[in-house]
Amino acid sequence: MANDRGMARGLGIALAWLALAGCSAESPPAADPAAQEADAAFAREETAWREARERSLRADDGWTTLVGLHWLSLPAHHLGNGERVGIDLRFGPPRLGLVQQADGAVHFTPERGVAVTLDGEPVRGRVALRPDRDEAPTRLGFDDGKGELTLIERGGRHALRVRHADAPARARFAGLRFWAPDRAWRVPARFVPHPPGRTLEIVNILGQVEAMPNPGVVEFERDGQTWRLEAIGGDDGLFLMFADGTSGHGSYGAGRYLEAAAPDADGRVVLDFNRAYNPPCAYTLHATCPLPPSANRLRLPVAAGEQAYAGSAL
Repeated sequence: MANDRGMARGLGIALAWLALAGCSAESPPAADPAAQEADAAFAREETAWREARERSLRADDGWTTLVGLHWLSLPAHHLGNGERVGIDLRFGPPRLGLVQQADGAVHFTPERGVAVTLDGEPVRGRVALRPDRDEAPTRLGFDDGKGELTLIERGGRHALRVRHADAPARARFAGLRFWAPDRAWRVPARFVPHPPGRTLEIVNILGQVEAMPNPGVVEFERDGQTWRLEAIGGDDGLFLMFADGTSGHGSYGAGRYLEAAAPDADGRVVLDFNRAYNPPCAYTLHATCPLPPSANRLRLPVAAGEQAYAGSAL
């Protein structure tokens, strides 16, 4: 009994000391509701962007639906599905029609009895094809609407880009992988304009060179250094192609793309590297991706945004 009373007194003293310590010790600061809401909003925005990015790749006109890119090297090519045509589309009827090019113009004539649509309307005879650089490019539908032909123009040459709803790359799409969202990679930057009319020669994955509008350079600070990215101008803002220390070591080896809003009147712009994304060539062999210029190859490892695709482009 005496031992029990001693143990009780000892326990009471210990509890008293704990109570006093709890009263005298500094309590951890309460979480800031505004900061918590900002973090939650950031997470929601990044999740929504990533989900939309994946949906766009798998959409009916997404990059995973490509099944062919055929350069027009002759005045005329017969199109169809099989070996007995000039251009094998791999899908659709054995003979789809005839494509002809002359004097910079390209026309298509469907095979008799084969259903083809132009921008959703039935094709009755020979029609002109407008390339993707046109404000209203032509879309030819075939195979009960599951297939689509579009004309592209690169380096003065024309090619037929072929999509199909049953494309292998779409059926085997492995999903996207990203680094964890990090607000520290939403970086304030400044836009330094170039003289008006300046262009930058950009090489695509096929080795073709194209002069693109280069309105200025974007500068930002990271790890105690200033980094610069040459920007390509667009109607809605800036387009940046870059490679970095993670290229081929976690991210796509050929580099990534990033879009930014137009700078404000003081040249301020935000670069959200959490939204850096892979070029189409990461998902298909039938794209003509422009590659980062040499000035945009950074030693800085950008461990943010989209990682290398784990699936196959075949």
